[in-house]
Amino acid sequence: MNRWLAVLLLALSASTTAAPRVVSLAPSLTEIVVELDSADLLVGVLDAGDRPQGLKELPSVGRYGQLDMERLLSLRPDLLLLWPGSVGPAQREQLKGLNIPTYVAEPHGLDPLISQIEDIAAQLGRPARGVQRAAQLRVRLEELRQRYRRDTPLPVFYQVWDRPLYTVGGGQIISDALAVCGARNVFADLSLPAPQVSVESVLQRNPQVILATEQAQLDAWKAWPQLPAVAQGRLLLVRDKGLERPSGQMIEATAGLCGLIAPDR
Repeated sequence: MNRWLAVLLLALSASTTAAPRVVSLAPSLTEIVVELDSADLLVGVLDAGDRPQGLKELPSVGRYGQLDMERLLSLRPDLLLLWPGSVGPAQREQLKGLNIPTYVAEPHGLDPLISQIEDIAAQLGRPARGVQRAAQLRVRLEELRQRYRRDTPLPVFYQVWDRPLYTVGGGQIISDALAVCGARNVFADLSLPAPQVSVESVLQRNPQVILATEQAQLDAWKAWPQLPAVAQGRLLLVRDKGLERPSGQMIEATAGLCGLIAPDR
C-alpha cells in the first residue's frame, strides 16, 4: 500500500513540475523568453517581422492582429504570453473563454518592463533566471538615469509617422525612455499610445530635438527653420528598432537613444 502511495505522489509531483508549453503572442514577449534562456519552452509564436535566431522552424499561430485560433489550440499550450495590442478585441475575448493560463504584459515604463521580465520567468517556472536578469537591467537603467539626468529636461518631439503625423503619448514606454535620457516628450500630456498631431501643434510646442526613424521624415522639418531643432541641427535619426520592442534589450536601445540625444555625456 505504501509503495503505491509513493508512486502516486511521484506521478503528481512530476505533473506539477512539468515544463509549460508556452505560446507567445507578441514578438517582444518571444524575445523576453529567449533572453531568459527559455526558448525550449516555446511551442508556438505570433509572427510580426523577423524572429529571433533559433526559432525559424517554430510553428506560427498567425500574424500581428490576426490569430489562428485553430492552430493555437492544436499546440495544446498551458501558458499564453499576451500583449493586448497584438490580438484584436474579439479574439482576446475568445482567448478568455479557453481558460488557458495567460500572462498579460503591457508595460508603460522601463521599471514595469523589468518587473514583468521577472514575472514571466516565474510563470515559466524559472524564477532565478528572472531575478538575475532583472537585477542586471535595474543596475544598467540606474546608470543611465544618473549619467543623463538634467535639471531641466530637453523638450523632444518623437515622430512615429508622417502621413498623417503621429507621435508617442505620455503613457507609451518610449516616452519613459526619453525621460531616462534627460529629455521630455513634448506630447507627454496626451494619453493615447500613438496620438495623431498637427504640424502646427509641433511648432507650438517648440522642440529642441526631433527624432524619427526615417531620414526623409526629418528632412521635411527643414521647411520650418524657426524650430530650435532645425536651427540647431538637432534632427536625429533613430536607427535602432529595439525601442519598438519592450523586452530586456530595450534598456540598451535606450542607452543608444541617450547617446544620440546627448553625445557629450
